Amino acid sequence: MTETDINEDTITDAVVQSFSACPDERLRQCLTVLTRHLHAAARELEPTIAEWETLIGFLTATGQACTPTRQEFVLLSDVLGVSALVENINHRSAAEATQATVLGPFHMTESPPRELGDTIDEVGHDEQCLVSGRVLDARGRPLAAATVDVWQADDQGFYDVQRPDAQPAGNGRGLFTTNAGGEFRFRTVVPAPYPIPVDAAVGTLLGATRRHPFRPAHIHFIASAAGHRPVTTHIFVAGGPYLDSDAVFAVKHSLIRPFDLVDDPETATRHGLSNPFRRAEIDLVLEPA
Repeated sequence: MTETDINEDTITDAVVQSFSACPDERLRQCLTVLTRHLHAAARELEPTIAEWETLIGFLTATGQACTPTRQEFVLLSDVLGVSALVENINHRSAAEATQATVLGPFHMTESPPRELGDTIDEVGHDEQCLVSGRVLDARGRPLAAATVDVWQADDQGFYDVQRPDAQPAGNGRGLFTTNAGGEFRFRTVVPAPYPIPVDAAVGTLLGATRRHPFRPAHIHFIASAAGHRPVTTHIFVAGGPYLDSDAVFAVKHSLIRPFDLVDDPETATRHGLSNPFRRAEIDLVLEPA
């Protein structure tokens, strides 16, 4: 055997060395770390050829399930907890900042620009909800002209892209700009818990591991403002199921909010709501860039 022989003991270093001429230092670092960890997993698990082919087939099926409105690889990242881990790594926030959560697989279309107080429930459900809040800096000062991107499932647990026959494009979505007081508000419907899609590769994985596919009821937000780090987050409906067993590991207790039933005809009339109505509030606090 010569020093150039490739075998079980030498192959990892050989692969890492093959990246030595990569001009992008960060890419070279990523490939080196991934190679070493992947090879270490293979040595520990000692997969059979058939098992490795099964894994390749699973990843192939994951890619084949992706469409312009569905991202199965994001879903896979979510159910393995990688999305939540990456969000946590990238938002080691000051205590006063809003905690980040996962983007999820349904932020696949642009939210339509809307005026403050507009409804994002274009279907027109009977029970209405007012969601309001402010975008603030870490010192509690309002951030005017901040953007708040919102998207959610309906009261049956479906996003617009999942049921284009029942929901118009853009339903449950809105892009809002805060006023001088940093305020935003919109009318909507209280979302329902829902199962993540299980009709493709990720569903096969969950079934094989006897894991449930459900997410607790929530509304997604991305808040952005000049000179500040954007935050991707949720609010979760208090008292609902799956708060302690979210399929994508995204629940933060600081983000759980009551969606109280309010009997206030004057407020309902002022906001264009039927009475009584549900109400939820959240302040989104951003760190400086």
